[in-house]
This record gives sequence, structure tokens and C-alpha cells, in this order.
Amino acid sequence: MPKARANGIRIEYDTFGDPRQPPLLLISGLGRQMVFWDEAFCKQLADKGFYVIRFDNRDAGLSTRFEAGGIPDIASVFAAATQGQAVEVPYTLDDMADDATGLLDALGIEKAHICGASMGAAITQIMGYRHQERVLTLIPIMGTTGNPELPQPDPEARKILIEPAPKEREAYLAHAVKTRKIFSGSIADNEEVIRQKAALEYDRAFYPQGLVRQMAAIFSHGNRKPVLGRIKAPTLVIHGSEDPLVPLAGGKDTAEAVPGAELLVIEGMGHGLPESVWPRVVDAIAEHAGKAGGS
Repeated sequence: MPKARANGIRIEYDTFGDPRQPPLLLISGLGRQMVFWDEAFCKQLADKGFYVIRFDNRDAGLSTRFEAGGIPDIASVFAAATQGQAVEVPYTLDDMADDATGLLDALGIEKAHICGASMGAAITQIMGYRHQERVLTLIPIMGTTGNPELPQPDPEARKILIEPAPKEREAYLAHAVKTRKIFSGSIADNEEVIRQKAALEYDRAFYPQGLVRQMAAIFSHGNRKPVLGRIKAPTLVIHGSEDPLVPLAGGKDTAEAVPGAELLVIEGMGHGLPESVWPRVVDAIAEHAGKAGGS
């Protein structure tokens, strides 16, 4: 797969579709690689007339790793952030939004539709107000505003999120099945599909250290709600009704904060993007893109 130099780092990426079509940048979530966005899903988007770009965030997959940043004490970062104290972390979500914008620069793309899932939804929001001139439309999926007044994750989901993943392959796959079944609501992919996707990520680039630094970036970023009113791009918020990690209130808060934003709630979807919802999500993204005259 190709690599690009962007924002001072190496970014691994690949593309689907005709580069003459409107670009759609897909941003992955916490600790996830670009293969979170399944090839078949990307091809469905390309068939709708997009030039689809997926990439590995910093500290994930085959993009630059920030080993010199060490392993942050997540409990301390979270405690300080919740008390409104300044927190020193290896990098921020702003840096990650600048990475994504730098990738557009490297590819010679002036403007793109921007879609992100979970942590990627937060990065999508940040691009919406930090790099307004580069955005055609925004599609944050299963994201939140960082508003501390919102409902917190389900305790079981939070516990699994912060537990270190097993390092041995078979144990990791079993852990992934357990985790994603809890996260995924009543319309999750079946166990074999989950195992296959987890194996793909493990074999491609198992690197749990990066997840900890990304989590520190999330916790330290604070409440974005006061600045989301700056977003001018047409915004479609997509959220599952059964998300235990980022409750639906996070999606509603995002839609309320962004001027003119629309909210699509997918019944039964949790914190994941199972194959059964792909057609609905793909159609919604394509319809939304038309509002910017970008597809």
C-alpha cells in the first residue's frame, strides 16, 4: 500500500474508485487500523461515485509510531482532564486532525467529504472547525462532543476498553470477539466475521501501545461542544441506538451543537459498523454529499 509524508510523519493509506470523483476521507477510531473500513464497504462507497481514501492514524497500523512518547498514565490523564487541569500528552487530537489534512495535501486534494468513526468522529469534528476550507461535508459516526455532562459509557464496556489486550494471537482473537459482541448492539456481525477482522488487524500490525497514547489524546482534549458552532459544512451525525461505549446522547449532543446538522439513528446498532448496516450508511453518506454539490 502507498505511503505519504504528511504533517511531519509517515501515513499509510490506500484508495478506491476514480480519483476524478469527489474525495471521501475515512478516519478510524481508537486503536483501529484503516482496515476497520472494510474493502467491500469502501467499494460500495466508490460505486456511489466517491474517490475513497482510508488511512492509518498515527500510532496505529503502519503509520508512524510515537514510541518516544512513552506510555501515559491514563488514570492520571483522565483525572486531571476531568478537573480542568492542563495535561501533557505525547500528541493531541488536533495533531491527528492536522495529519488527516496533511494527507489531503500530499494527495493534492483541495477539499473532501470527511467521515470518521468513534475517535475518528472527534477528529472529523475538529477538521470541521480547524480546517473549514478543506471540508465539503462532515459525517461523524458513533462520536460525541466530549461534554462531561453527558451519560458515561456502560461500566462493562468501559472496563473492557481499558483492559490491556492479550498479546498472544489466539487469546487476542477471543478477546476481540468478547469485546465487539459487547460493543456491537443487537445487530452485531457474527462471531466468525469478528474473528476474521480481528485476525486481519493482528497480523497486519498488532501495536497496543499506540492505543494508550491515542486514548490520552482523547481524554486530554476536553469538551468540544462550545466550538462546534463554528462548523459551516453540512453535517450528518450517524449513531446507533444501542451504543454502550458512546451512548446515543453523544450523537444527539453533536447534532445539537453543529448548526443545521442532521441526526440518523440506526436502531440496534452499537459501537461498530456491522455489515448489515452498510447499505443504509452508504446511501445516507451519498445523499448527504449531494448537499454540498460534491457528488
